[in-house]
Amino acid sequence: MTTDDPGLPSDPAADGDYARPSGVDDSFAPRDPEPPYSPPPPTVSPEERAEFGRPAGNDAEFAPLPGERIDPAHRVVVPPVPPGLTREYGRPDGAEEFDPQPGTRIVPGGREPESPWWKADARRDPWRDPRSPFWLGRPAVFAAGRPSQVLPDEDAEQADEVVPPEEEAAPEPAKAVRGGRFGLSVLPLALIVALVAGALGGGAGYWFATRAHSALHNSDLKLAKTGTPANRPPGSIADIVQRVSPAVVSIQEHTNELDGFGSGVVIDKGGYVLTNNHVIEDAATAQPAGDIFVTFADQSRATATIVGRDDKTDVAVLKIEKSKLTIARLGDSDKLAVGDPVIAIGSPLGLQSTVTSGIVSGVNRAFGTQEGAVLDAIQTDASINPGNSGGPLIDSSGAVIGINTALQTPAPATVGQSGSVGLGFAIPINQARTIAEALIHTGKVVHASLGLQTRDTRTTDGVHDGAYVSQVVPEGPADQAGLKAGDVITLVDSTLIESSDRLKVVALEHKPGDTVKVRYYRGNQKVDVTVSLGTD
Repeated sequence: MTTDDPGLPSDPAADGDYARPSGVDDSFAPRDPEPPYSPPPPTVSPEERAEFGRPAGNDAEFAPLPGERIDPAHRVVVPPVPPGLTREYGRPDGAEEFDPQPGTRIVPGGREPESPWWKADARRDPWRDPRSPFWLGRPAVFAAGRPSQVLPDEDAEQADEVVPPEEEAAPEPAKAVRGGRFGLSVLPLALIVALVAGALGGGAGYWFATRAHSALHNSDLKLAKTGTPANRPPGSIADIVQRVSPAVVSIQEHTNELDGFGSGVVIDKGGYVLTNNHVIEDAATAQPAGDIFVTFADQSRATATIVGRDDKTDVAVLKIEKSKLTIARLGDSDKLAVGDPVIAIGSPLGLQSTVTSGIVSGVNRAFGTQEGAVLDAIQTDASINPGNSGGPLIDSSGAVIGINTALQTPAPATVGQSGSVGLGFAIPINQARTIAEALIHTGKVVHASLGLQTRDTRTTDGVHDGAYVSQVVPEGPADQAGLKAGDVITLVDSTLIESSDRLKVVALEHKPGDTVKVRYYRGNQKVDVTVSLGTD
């Protein structure tokens, strides 16, 4: 810089640093505005940043900007008023307010209330008539402990006065009775009379008791008996039971958890016993396996072994080791007719060798049991109760035409409480024979199958009632024939399919590989196809 003071030294370098810029003749030019100062951000440790920092990949602010706040997602929802409260306490139809508008109130049409102070018959009220001969008198006055009559002149309305009651006169002492000779002689006389009366009464009682005993009892009496024997002609129920009951057995299954009872029938001299699968199923599936015991009509007992069982038809075969067996004859269930007499033998409720009789009340009943089996059953009104299961249903010739399997009650009931109401069901012996032979031959049964799942369907018009296809097995017989879920099967060959159980029964009556004609509806379109049955 330069100076006019001659006493200061002149430094050219300093003058260049502080000299006026070139082109500026006046005062120094103003400095450029400095940027506003912003303090450096606070130092945050990596641990705090990882714990409290903004999530990775999220550059938005933590809080929304003013005016951009999100409405709360939770809102108070007022529940609707129940219809009952609305009907009882709500505003009447057509009314805008609860109270009517002024001047619109309904004039009451009932009787006007009577005055509580004056009634129509007040003139005849003796308590309102000042000339009435009745008045309110003084309280009751007692004299010598008894109420006393007060004269009318004294019994007037006036201030109550306390009248002291009169003192009761002391009762006179009773006069003493002087004893004499008569009083001393009464006691001995009474004793004598009592002794005489007792002796007479005892003697009379003994005489009457002896006479009554001799009149009621006779030690020489002998009752006569008739020599006419009971009429049990051949073919009677007693005759049939006598011939067949030795072939009927009582079956008991025992596990660590339960004991069950059922029935069975000997069908072969090799010791094979035909029964229901559900009679021995618990013993067969228990871990460890349970024991099965067979009791005969002569009370002899043997241990049984399971030959095979089939849960789809509820048939099982047992084998016992016993000599001199009575074999039941197997009949032909296809020849049964409604009304034919039948006899059921078994052990209902554990009562061995119980016999009931009735008739065939229905045939070809498609019936599903609680265990999941499906039967083309014989229906009978012969009493079938828990424990009859597995026992034979016998015709009038003494041949087994069915295996008693199930009963139906009006309402669900637990085992031990249900009872027969005349609706019992038996497996036809023709079907049971086929299943038993397969179990004896190989120990298992292979059933025919359509390869689909169905359920009952009921339409209002009744035209398409049948088995509703709910599922089709991929690549199964029904799938290959073109059936789909939603189709309604109504006919198989010449058998009308009115339920899902009927369709299952028809399939069980065929063998794998059989060909059947199936009619089904898809919507309103009727379709007929041929299905080659597979295996289950």
